[in-house]
Amino acid sequence: MFRIIGETHIDFIGLRKIAFVLSSCLIILGLIGFVMISFGKANLGIDFAGGIMIQGYFDKPVKIDDLRNATVSEFPDIQITHLTDFEKANAFIVKVKQPQSEQESKEKLAALKSDITGKFAGNAFTIVSEHVIGPAVGETLRRDARWAVLLSMFGIIIYIWIRFDFRSGIAATIATFHDVLAVLGIFFIFRLEFDSLIVTALLTLAGYSLTDTVVVYDRIRENLRKFRSKGEFANAVNVSINEMLSRTINTSMTVLIVVGILFVFGGEVLHNFALALFLGVIVGTYSSVFVASPIVVEWEARSPKRFK
Repeated sequence: MFRIIGETHIDFIGLRKIAFVLSSCLIILGLIGFVMISFGKANLGIDFAGGIMIQGYFDKPVKIDDLRNATVSEFPDIQITHLTDFEKANAFIVKVKQPQSEQESKEKLAALKSDITGKFAGNAFTIVSEHVIGPAVGETLRRDARWAVLLSMFGIIIYIWIRFDFRSGIAATIATFHDVLAVLGIFFIFRLEFDSLIVTALLTLAGYSLTDTVVVYDRIRENLRKFRSKGEFANAVNVSINEMLSRTINTSMTVLIVVGILFVFGGEVLHNFALALFLGVIVGTYSSVFVASPIVVEWEARSPKRFK
């Protein structure tokens, strides 16, 4: 196997207290972001916040500032994205996040279309798609997203419990929660838009983080057969992490290259999705080493019980 780094003898377990402090800060930040998102106080996409969206293109070139100036007086919260990767030139996505009744939203949608077509006479605007999402739908989507994340965490506990033991399942779930909350917190702090695509990225991240953790746990279980004396559990974990470090870095770098390409060339629609994955892979790699395994070590020290 190609190794980016050679054999290592890093005392990862010895650094666990520093890692726990850093991880606690990330978790607290993520919990704040989770609460704010749940109550609709963050920068939510229209699928969660409610509102209207139009995607279309002009026949002739139009500057994004001209389009914004033509519509901002009636729609002060308007968001306009120029789609440089769309099959047609001069394509835009126009969003207005204004939670209203379905009838009011439809009226707003008609007014927005009239604004665009009326103020650019002689330059036809072709609508590719349009969406109206009321506040009730947005709340339902937010609730479903919360349940999707929570159920995935419960599934992780069950899977790791069966595969290893209960404490490993709890540790892996904490590490996965840590990864999801860290990305949530970063998105909240930088006011990045949170929508259903980001939920998809978070669930993908949970799967990636779990896979990395399972690989490390497998090596720990193998090495426990070599370290049978009392008090050698932490050493076995440390050796296991060092043995898997090159594999972990190789895998993470490969994924980061692919996600980085998606971030640069994937277009505006996938920009935040790719960013969430990119951040998640970095945090997930960190948590497999500095969160999931050290938690098991701490638990073992307080209540000794070897892996099966």
